Amino acid sequence: MKFETLAIHAGQGPDPAYGAVMTPIYQVSTFAYREVKGPGKYDYSRSGNPTRQALENCLAALEGGTHGFVFGTGMAAEATVLALLSAGDHIIVHDDLYGGTYRLLVSWVAKNGIDVEFVNLRDLDRLREALRPNTRLIWTETPTNPLMNLLDLAAISEIAKERNVLTVCDNTFLSPYYQNPLVLGIDIVMHSTTKYINGHSDVVGGALIVSDEALAKQIYFYQNAMGTCQGPQDCFLVLRGLKTLPVRMEAHNRNALAIARWLEAHPKIEAVLHPGLESHPQHELALRQARGFGGTFSFKVKGGEEEAFRLLSAVKLFILAESLGGVESLIEHPWTMTHLSMPEEARAAAGITGNLIRISVGIEHIDDLLVDLEQALDQV
Repeated sequence: MKFETLAIHAGQGPDPAYGAVMTPIYQVSTFAYREVKGPGKYDYSRSGNPTRQALENCLAALEGGTHGFVFGTGMAAEATVLALLSAGDHIIVHDDLYGGTYRLLVSWVAKNGIDVEFVNLRDLDRLREALRPNTRLIWTETPTNPLMNLLDLAAISEIAKERNVLTVCDNTFLSPYYQNPLVLGIDIVMHSTTKYINGHSDVVGGALIVSDEALAKQIYFYQNAMGTCQGPQDCFLVLRGLKTLPVRMEAHNRNALAIARWLEAHPKIEAVLHPGLESHPQHELALRQARGFGGTFSFKVKGGEEEAFRLLSAVKLFILAESLGGVESLIEHPWTMTHLSMPEEARAAAGITGNLIRISVGIEHIDDLLVDLEQALDQV
């Protein structure tokens, strides 16, 4: 089946109990055994739940994987991946990534005997040099948050496989509609389902998708043992949002690219960081490994942080808030908001500056969005 059909039907059919067309919310903690020593398919909702299973199966199908797992938050999904590591292991992480991931790696993982090394993974020679006998995992994010740099996933996965090293890719920004890291050789695909997959800014969640049976068993063990799974009510909401992912992503992509081109021509804008623009240094890679560019990108305002604050204070339709991927348009300041948990020197080293603004373009009418940005830039 094609993607649009899978998003509606994969992992889901009429409910066997009463024929419900939509997967019901199995809001239960425990399930009756058929007999002594004879549990049914489900026994306890931390270990498995029909609503959760439908979402996990659907996400696996959309990413081209065989096993999906969903979690209470995106960070819970990340923590479950990191539980695969042990003291003495070495992990290579791209040096430009989401601030919450940076905080988790530095404040928890590195303090538990795991060597965390930040490397510019756009430079494949640097990756090869960083590999060690105890390297267990390569952590990627593409496009990166908030600088919109791209990583060559096929090349990275090929290098990793030569050394028997696992790879993980955060695919939140593009969603499975535009990019499928498993197809490019990545071992674990990760999502904050809070964002595009859910799409309505009303639930938080995370997901992992794999194709390897042994790896799936490990992830399931930690999901169950750590209790990081997502509850059935939230799974139902994400399933509902997932059905419109294709049509939403088309609208996000179209609006964001139009705004990026408009900003690029504006005299008060210093730079626009959007892989769909021909001016982006990795535009060709974007065309090669993805089918679209999503709805989130960043730009720099001329005049520094003070002028960026003027714009942020002047918008009326764009909402000043963290997160991304909802149907409504959001705008934020990475230096003081999403990436504040990173030390100042780490932000500066990554290239995050005070005049950098990140926007998540929603599915409103493009004319209204442009009018709002135009009147806000008049204040700059």
